[in-house]
Amino acid sequence: MIVLGISGAVSHDPSAALFIDGELIAAAEEERFIRDKHAKGRFPYEATCFCLEFAGITAEQVDVVAFPYAAIGLSSPARWHYAKRHWYAPDRALTAIFNGNRRYQRNMRQLDKLISDLNIGGGKLRIEAVEHHLAHASSAYHLSGFKEKTAILGIDGKGEYATTFFGYGENGKIHKIKEFYDPDSLGGLYGAMTEYLGFEMLDGEFKVMGMAPYGDPKRFDFSRLIEFSDSDFKVNTELANVIGLRRYKDDKGKGYFFSPKLIDWLGPKREGDAIDDPYIDYAASIQQLLEVVSLGLIEHYLGDILRETGKLCFAGGVALNVKLNQRIIERDDVKELFVQPAASDAGTAIGAASYVANELGDTIKPMAHAYLGPQYSNEECIAACEAHEKKPSWTKIDKVPETAAKILASGQPLSWFQGRMEFGPRALGNRSILGCPNAPGIADRINEQIKYRERWRPFCPSMLDTVAKQMLKTDHPAPYMTFTFAVNEEWKTRVPEVVHEDGTARAQVVTKESNARYYALLKEMERLTGNGVVLNTSLNRRGEPMVCSPTDALEMFYGSDLEFLIMEDILISKPGVSLACLED
Repeated sequence: MIVLGISGAVSHDPSAALFIDGELIAAAEEERFIRDKHAKGRFPYEATCFCLEFAGITAEQVDVVAFPYAAIGLSSPARWHYAKRHWYAPDRALTAIFNGNRRYQRNMRQLDKLISDLNIGGGKLRIEAVEHHLAHASSAYHLSGFKEKTAILGIDGKGEYATTFFGYGENGKIHKIKEFYDPDSLGGLYGAMTEYLGFEMLDGEFKVMGMAPYGDPKRFDFSRLIEFSDSDFKVNTELANVIGLRRYKDDKGKGYFFSPKLIDWLGPKREGDAIDDPYIDYAASIQQLLEVVSLGLIEHYLGDILRETGKLCFAGGVALNVKLNQRIIERDDVKELFVQPAASDAGTAIGAASYVANELGDTIKPMAHAYLGPQYSNEECIAACEAHEKKPSWTKIDKVPETAAKILASGQPLSWFQGRMEFGPRALGNRSILGCPNAPGIADRINEQIKYRERWRPFCPSMLDTVAKQMLKTDHPAPYMTFTFAVNEEWKTRVPEVVHEDGTARAQVVTKESNARYYALLKEMERLTGNGVVLNTSLNRRGEPMVCSPTDALEMFYGSDLEFLIMEDILISKPGVSLACLED
């Protein structure tokens, strides 16, 4: 059976994912093709076409389209909860009661148009709508490969109405235990504080997480933002996660998801790129609040399951909060945590499709890797060079990992483009900027002259699987950069450029099976430097999507201070750059 998952239901991060007989064949985010970060308000036309083309099938062959947004009936407590909690915005409250989730009909019209425009199913198509948080749950549970009874956690801003999901999976079926509904949203609260701290909601939450270790969470008491116990929580909508007339507006009339009362309490909204007082402490406080509330709820709703089997799956935008994930792994009863690498709404395309495929009788194969996007041949890379206005000179090289390692070991950063593009927000060694983690100042250089982003932003290490247990003091699986771990004291001095302010690292552990060429590069780095580790960050500049095509890679290369680019077997350097580092 061929099942196509389409996401884009909540007006950002549209994507497509294709399952054939229970196997995830391809998945990609629309932003990568149209070069518009988060592709807000769009549907995944280009991503859908890629998935079908990669699989070698026509649009007419698709049996089912799965969509991660469902109608919520009047009898659901979600609509009544929303209406009651939004009494101060009667237009929204009444819409919830009398018209349901207001995006549903609009989504269906957009989905029908995409299906018609691309002739998906050839007029014989089955369309299945899946509740948003069930899609998140399926993206983690069905792709995890866990066979035991498995605890399932979902936390994000919101879907139709649900914001937080607790459940379990057993024998391929997902069971709900408890849901919380908007405006009572941990993701929404964190997002509102992200806006207050000067970043964009749905994009800057990881910056708040990165800022938090510089601050003191004990300096300010943020408990007034949320009432909570181990079994319940309620966001203070006098301050955050607000709508309508309660929103704070700036001088240009832009509205935010926090209120003027928050400004009265905490002071002016943060501006600029510096990490300054008191905002670093605010970041630390909201991070700690997220962890405390989440861990309490996990214990209450999932603790018994965890003590029984120790397996937990996690998805939703908050699942990308690697510091929270570290706290979860540190629980004595958690043997293994699987976080969907595309845990944000892009991943609901995988989730909806896997949920429907499972319901219709397919056995879902575990997710082996996140390299699910397009790949390009040497000939396509050469053609991109010849078509580029800079007319770069290029050289075809035989020993790619060895050449790359020599560049890195010399202290130079490297633009590294190979294989299939990653699905999800993390560069995992196919669309990456790499650096030598013991080269002094390499992190600052990449931040300031290549990524053009805040200089305090941390970088991640990719490491050999043989190194991970020594450096991270754990053998917990970490293939997708979804966890931070405390770094062994010795390794803090060996690879200081990838150790964050709090002594942790957001790690990717690479195996030969998952990415043979990247693994070979790491092995060569181990031979040259003694450390089988590289600094790894996504191949993009601030505000841009990750690179997809060779043309995108060249635009990134010539729009930054990068001096070396390897695309598949093609080496490109800028005019006047010394190649002495490549000499034996």
